[in-house]
Amino acid sequence: MAEERRIGEATLRVAHADITRLTVDAVVNAANERLAHGGGVAAALARAGGPQVQRDSDAWIAEHGPVAPGQAAVTPAGAMPAQMIVHVVGPRFEEGQDNEALLEQAVRAALDAAADQGASSVALPAISAGIFGFPPAEATRVIAASCAQWLADRPGALREVVLVGFDAETTELFQGALNLSHDIPDT
Repeated sequence: MAEERRIGEATLRVAHADITRLTVDAVVNAANERLAHGGGVAAALARAGGPQVQRDSDAWIAEHGPVAPGQAAVTPAGAMPAQMIVHVVGPRFEEGQDNEALLEQAVRAALDAAADQGASSVALPAISAGIFGFPPAEATRVIAASCAQWLADRPGALREVVLVGFDAETTELFQGALNLSHDIPDT
């Protein structure tokens, strides 16, 4: 299975890892609108980064209000190796809405925010594939294709994007998305 693809000067790769331990400039948090880090990736980031992560998130919300779809909130990463956390709210999977477009929007917002903040490497989890109910196979396909398209559209904006599977199943789904997707440009 493919573990990485070159897209222009950038690398899009898959890692079976704990996102909180990766040495990247930015980690993406699959957040809720209020940046209340109570479960999943958000709780793991808050634990690893220390209490300052929640304090910084609360301060962001106090200044800007809830994180809207298509918007990203950027806060320091606390004690983690990363420099920043990019918080995005993926869609809660619902019949009758364009779940794929909403997830693409969240991925683009995360990558835009990271690049705008000067990051060169970004790690993303399977946004919306947990408690938000997005089917994991579909979510990983959309995330991989969205990252690849973003890298193709913005050459030189990022050096590396890491798709992170915390468990073997998610890692394999991301690898399959890189291997099988016709949406991912080869360059």
